Formats: sequence, C-alpha cells, structure tokens
Amino acid sequence: MEEATKKSLSLYIHWPFCENKCPYCDFNSHVRANIKEKRWEQALLRELSTEANSFPNRRVSSIFFGGGTPSLMAPETVSSLLQAINNYWELEDNVEITLEANPSSIDKLRFKDFHAIGINRLSLGVQAFNDSALEFLGRTHTVQEVIKALELVREIFPKYSFDLIYCRPGQTLKSWSMELKFALNFAKSHLALYQLTIERGTAFFARHRKAEFKMPDADSAAKQYEYTRDILSYAGLTHYEVSNHSKPGEECRHNLTYWRYGDYVGVGPGAHGRISKSGNKWAYRRISNPEKWLEQTEARGDGIQKKTKLTQKQVFQEMVLMGLRLTEGLDLRELNKQSGFAINHWIKPNNLQLLIDKKLLDLEDGKLRATDTGLLCLDAVITKLLTV
Repeated sequence: MEEATKKSLSLYIHWPFCENKCPYCDFNSHVRANIKEKRWEQALLRELSTEANSFPNRRVSSIFFGGGTPSLMAPETVSSLLQAINNYWELEDNVEITLEANPSSIDKLRFKDFHAIGINRLSLGVQAFNDSALEFLGRTHTVQEVIKALELVREIFPKYSFDLIYCRPGQTLKSWSMELKFALNFAKSHLALYQLTIERGTAFFARHRKAEFKMPDADSAAKQYEYTRDILSYAGLTHYEVSNHSKPGEECRHNLTYWRYGDYVGVGPGAHGRISKSGNKWAYRRISNPEKWLEQTEARGDGIQKKTKLTQKQVFQEMVLMGLRLTEGLDLRELNKQSGFAINHWIKPNNLQLLIDKKLLDLEDGKLRATDTGLLCLDAVITKLLTV
C-alpha cells in the first residue's frame, strides 16, 4: 500500500495490576497476590495480533503502556510487545513510546533496560511532594523516594513527565505554591497536574460521604487552578490542555491523539479504542475484569466486550467533549469532516452565542476554544453547548 494511504494510529496497552489500590483511583487497576506474567504476555500478544489483522497498513505514531502500574512488568515482557508491534505495523521515525511508573517501583538496572528496548518517554506518578499528603493519597512512597526516582529518571530518559494532585483537603494556596515551586526543580519539559476529584466507587467516595474530610470550596479550587496555570507558564511550561503543561513541541503526542479525535487501539483489560474504518468511526470497549478478559482473549483472540458503530451525532459530541479540553480548541473543519456536520447542526445557535457573549468560548480562525474563564467551568460549558 502506498505511503500516502497509511493513516496514523496510536496504541494503548493496559497493564491492570498495582501493588496497592489508591483511595482516589477509579482506573481499572487491581491488586493480585500472584501474576503469571508469561500468560499475560501471551494474551496481550494475541490481542495485538487480532488488532493488526483488523487494522493493517497503519503507521504507529505513539505507544502508551498505562495501568495499573506497567513498570511492574518485566522489561522482557515490554520488549516482546514492542517487537510484535514493530512486526505488525510501520513505526513513524519519531514514534513516542511512553511507560507509566511509580516512584516505589523504580530500579536503576530495570529502567536502563526499559530505555534500551525502546521506551523513550517515562510518566512518573509522583502525586505530591509532601509526606502527609502522600499518606492521605494512599501512596507507598515518600518524598525522599520521589526525589531519588526523579533524579534517576532524568538520568536515563531524554523525555519524562510526572503527575501531581492538588486541591487536596486542607491544602492552601500558599502551601500549594511552595510545593509547586519545589516540583519545578525536577520538571523538564512536561507536567500533568490534576485537581483531586471524588469519584463514585472509590474509597474516598465512601469516606467523603461520611464527612471524614472536607474538600476545598469552588473558589479555592479556582484560585489554585489559575495560580498553577500562571506559575507554570512563567516557568516556560505552556498550558496546552486542562490538566497538562509542556514546553512548546513537548506535548504528550499520545494524549493529543485522544483530544484531537485521532485513531487509537486499546489492548488489555478495560481498554477503549476509537478507530476509523470504511467511512465510519467505531468504538471498542474491552472486558474490565482482568481474569475474564484473559479467559476470553485466550479463547477467541480478543477481550472485546462491546463494539459500536458511532452515529454522526455521537462523533460530533465526542469531538466537542475532547477538543474543548485543548487550549488550541476544536478544529471545526475536522469536526465537519469526521461528523459530517457543521458546529451549529446539533447545537442551538443561541446557546453558542450566549457562551461566546459571556466570554466562556471564543470562535476564531475556524477553531472553537474555551477561554481561560471557560476552562474553569468546562463541564458546565460543554453541558450548555450540547443541550438541545
């Protein structure tokens, strides 16, 4: 097939296991006493093979090992998966290959092996530079372990990012300012900063409902968000997505695929995918339970629970939801191309104009963007925008 016809593809591989379950986490992560890693490797390889047969002749632009804690995998397992991907698809020359890790799972020789087999970007789940906060968040590492891990990571990996959680109970703007400035001593070209949210089904949800702790009010949360954006911008880390900041050109390419509504395949328990085929966009969701996913994948070659051909309206709505997270905004030409409709088709013109008049949205040069004020209340903006 000619090069021009090969469409870009991102791959996500989910390793569902962690050493412990954090109380705020609503990801598909599980704690297991014993894991037969070779069996899991073979199942992931089989699912990759199935996807390669379904979607051949693609160029892979990014690979992301997420979880769970994928750094708990042996480098040999990761290497086997990367070799299979390289056999099945053509890799772009500058393919981004990310692995998520926790400070408590870092070992120098292991991480040198990860880098040697092709991991060129590491994402470290730091979450806080405060020992009491780390304990509250259920993390098993200390600040000293974080510092040691970051020093090792920046020695080995040319690109890395780390996550922090702010807007925690009892956290003041002053204390967050001190913590953030300390974190900048270790930042290189990318940071992901998330406001703590209480998600249904988590341990924090039950504790919060029992009033065991109190979350900061909306005004405090907004001030911390605005301060975070401003201080990182001053440090040269541009706010390119609601929770992500980077130096120009150092954005996470894999996550940009999601937000720009590109094609991606998700492999492993609970992984999702969005992929174009025969003029339609298809949504895939795999079985979340690790053991059930494993059994089905071994039996039939994939762990898919549901496959749906999205309607034009669903494509439209998903593109709005994802695109407005980016400070670059939603490309209306791409929206029209993928959904088949212009912005006003499933949106009341009065609602759109109202949000523009209130300076929550901005429409210019074929892009619909949330303003700085709009990003503070993005969920409400999108709800109003998509109300018909």
